[in-house]
Amino acid sequence: MKKFLPIILVVVGVLVFGVVLLLKAGAGVGVEDENANLRDIPLSERPFTSLIPKEDGHWLKMVIEEVKITDAKQLDYELLYRLPDGRTQGVPGTISLVGAGRIERDLLLGSESSGKFRYDEGVEEGTLTLRFRNDKRKLIGKLSTDFHLQKEAKELTSVDGKFKYTLDKEPKNVFFVVMETFGLPKETSGVVSGPYGVFASLRGPFLGTVSLADQIMRWDEANWKPVGEKKSPNIGIFIGVGE
Repeated sequence: MKKFLPIILVVVGVLVFGVVLLLKAGAGVGVEDENANLRDIPLSERPFTSLIPKEDGHWLKMVIEEVKITDAKQLDYELLYRLPDGRTQGVPGTISLVGAGRIERDLLLGSESSGKFRYDEGVEEGTLTLRFRNDKRKLIGKLSTDFHLQKEAKELTSVDGKFKYTLDKEPKNVFFVVMETFGLPKETSGVVSGPYGVFASLRGPFLGTVSLADQIMRWDEANWKPVGEKKSPNIGIFIGVGE
């Protein structure tokens, strides 16, 4: 029996190694399968989404307007943000879309335990991801955007570098978020860039100059209006449209 022991150990080792490989492969396939064959969500179906900073800069109010994606019954959201020391923190959540209209959630940049809050300081950039699932919890669509959180800055910029809003005056004690908003507050044709949103912790107006390719349009809470000479009466939602 002893002379067969080394052979038995080798066979067992090979089997264990094979099982581990299969488990890893299976896990990888599961992740790949969930994200495979996801349909592109057209602009007309994307929910208009915003992250509005609170006055202390420790909270972001996530507002998601009506979700129009066919068969979407559940929404998983995930806010990831980076700390100055390189660590990444996250704020996940799940929302039923059955009968849901406008969705609002206050997202803490920090943590809470037994009613005590710890705030993460120095947060500037992060990512918001929305995952849409059907009644069987199968992933049917995903949207993701970077956001840029700034304070007392005169140049408000998107993470991708394609949008910039230069304030006429540098504000004091005001937080701003620049992000792509996925969808539009009202449909319009010819959109070739954006939509980009600029949101503040205080009410404006914040006059400034917009830098964005193509002809610039701004949402004035009722209609899309052209931004003449790139001068804007306030922050808000901006798009670039074809000539």
